[in-house]
Amino acid sequence: MKKLFVGSLPPTTTEESLQALFSEYGTVRSVKIAKDLFSGTCKGFGFLEMEGHEARAAISGLDGKTFEGHYLKVKFEDQRGRGHKGRRR
Repeated sequence: MKKLFVGSLPPTTTEESLQALFSEYGTVRSVKIAKDLFSGTCKGFGFLEMEGHEARAAISGLDGKTFEGHYLKVKFEDQRGRGHKGRRR
């Protein structure tokens, strides 16, 4: 199971619309969108879980493509940068 980061999402994005977009590349195991605490709208990024080969296909097919007028950024979640306060990589 691989976790994907999806950035540059429009504020109107829902977990259902994101799951529908990625499901053409395979089974989406989970979806979590970061939402604004007060308005409940999407903050512009989220995370998905898919099987490895399906996740690679989704990255190839969707990274840089438009979704509701926004160019998506799709990549594997990078675990190295979490909690590190040093130099950015």
